[in-house]
Amino acid sequence: MADRTGARAVLLREGTGVSERSDKQGGAEAAGVPSGLLVVDKPLGWSSMDVCRKVRWAVRRGLPEGLGRRKVKVGHAGTLDPLATGVVVVCVGRATKLVNRLMGSTKVYEAGVDLSGFTASDDAEFEPERVEVETPPTRAQVEAALARQVGVIQQVPPAFSAVHVDGKRAYKSARAGESVELKPRPVRVDAIELRRYAWPTLDLRVTCGKGTYIRSIARDLGRALGTGGYLTGLRRTASGRFRVEDATPIERFESPIVQGDLIGMDGIEAEDA
Repeated sequence: MADRTGARAVLLREGTGVSERSDKQGGAEAAGVPSGLLVVDKPLGWSSMDVCRKVRWAVRRGLPEGLGRRKVKVGHAGTLDPLATGVVVVCVGRATKLVNRLMGSTKVYEAGVDLSGFTASDDAEFEPERVEVETPPTRAQVEAALARQVGVIQQVPPAFSAVHVDGKRAYKSARAGESVELKPRPVRVDAIELRRYAWPTLDLRVTCGKGTYIRSIARDLGRALGTGGYLTGLRRTASGRFRVEDATPIERFESPIVQGDLIGMDGIEAEDA
């Protein structure tokens, strides 16, 4: 996707979360470009790639004079929906080679669920279609239904997701009003804790592996209970060793980023994510 000058191109490698901005000269990664990790607290409404673009801009601002047009490779280690907040691990420079490994790390989420209806997107993006429930489920019934979603399970992604169907992103078909049929796929859910329940809303803490949709957990919970089920809020509190308490707010990236601001790669390369 060329910018207005045509002098540079933004290259996105789908499926890796890695992007890079380079000039026409290309070539190997430039000397002087920082390498390492940043743990960012993604705000509501931002995509993961929005975060990467903001970080790249801040890194370029921090380059020594004369290096401003150097290639800066940036990637994220796990997509977080725009309607979610929390931990996005951003890899800069040589650290982008760790993206795939870090993507496989265990994630922890705090989620709000409403059992009074369903939505087309399985979250709060669309107005819910209310479901009449004569007798609300008990806490024990909710916990039992959640327990059936723990383990290596077969999960159907939301219609509004980035999963490819017939060579096209599912959400693009869904937004065009086309019918989307998604197949179940295996995901790993380590634990689901019911932290609060007061009909029709509840709060969950979910620990899971790569590719798990918390929206699908909310939807499938409602189906199992004979109620509705959609996600009202989502916050990623951890990705592997990285915690939201240690994350940097997005406002920090209004200022230049230099090597000293990054988490070093020592030890991360050698360990299992």
